Amino acid sequence: MRLTTKGRFAVTAMVDLSMRQTRGPVTLAAISERQHISLSYLEQLFGKLRRAKLVTSVRGPGGGYCLARPTGGISVAQIITAVDEPIDATQCGGKENCIDDRRCVTHDLWATLNEKMNDYLNSVSLADVVSHGQGKQVQVIKDFRSKETTPEKVAA
Repeated sequence: MRLTTKGRFAVTAMVDLSMRQTRGPVTLAAISERQHISLSYLEQLFGKLRRAKLVTSVRGPGGGYCLARPTGGISVAQIITAVDEPIDATQCGGKENCIDDRRCVTHDLWATLNEKMNDYLNSVSLADVVSHGQGKQVQVIKDFRSKETTPEKVAA
């Protein structure tokens, strides 16, 4: 199980957009050039991000895309889900029909992994990713190796 290009590129493009939108709408051509992502692929992704109300578009000269809400209010999970990227480690898509319409012996393991991934990706905001990428201290929301919330800071 791995995150596909669609989800990774959507997150990368949203981070790029959030870092540059203070100067106005950001064009997909500029994101494409900086991140080496095909323009036509970005157009498909941003259509889905717009329908999910994560970005807004501005038409005409000086147009482009802006975030629809603050970076702290957009989670990585929301971005990935918006581009129809399933985050699922089970073989059956959670339907419990893994082998011959029966549940496999490792179903609970993969279902629990799904929960942990979902919890983690929902806990990381676009603001967290941008801050981390700029070398700022980012608070660890939860250390999933233990059941405690940690107030530590980690250097980017």
